[in-house]
Amino acid sequence: MSDRLATKIEAILYLKGQPLSIAAIAEYAGCSKAKAQDALLELVADYAHRDSALEVVETPEGYSLQLRTTFQELMQNLIPPELGVGALRTLAAIALKGPISQTELVDLRGSGAYQQVQELVELGYIRKRRQADGRSYWLQVTEKFHQYFQIDRLPQLNGSTEN
Repeated sequence: MSDRLATKIEAILYLKGQPLSIAAIAEYAGCSKAKAQDALLELVADYAHRDSALEVVETPEGYSLQLRTTFQELMQNLIPPELGVGALRTLAAIALKGPISQTELVDLRGSGAYQQVQELVELGYIRKRRQADGRSYWLQVTEKFHQYFQIDRLPQLNGSTEN
């Protein structure tokens, strides 16, 4: 019944990258709190029975899609130590949608993106330049991002078919 709603809620939890209340989930999904609750319970049960690295958990702040604790050590080995998961998700959003306005990014990732953008600029992974109307900034990844993550070696991203 709510396969599509549960999938939509999964996408919302992934994109927001932070715990969300049932009310917030329902608002983003465009449904009632009761329908959001039912679909969320379905999603929690689905992840509980899946052989997946991810899980949906309830925290004091709300529901969150996160890496299972058994994979925390792997995450620490793979993610640059200076980047947290939230900043990494924000960086991924900028890389996939860039150039993107900071306003659009905050709509997509939440207000925590402001701090993450500042951190990513300081680390040299993104560049920020004021829009022509002066109201917001354009954000895009830098050459350091491409070098660090070796994006030029991923043929599906740059259109090349060579290895």
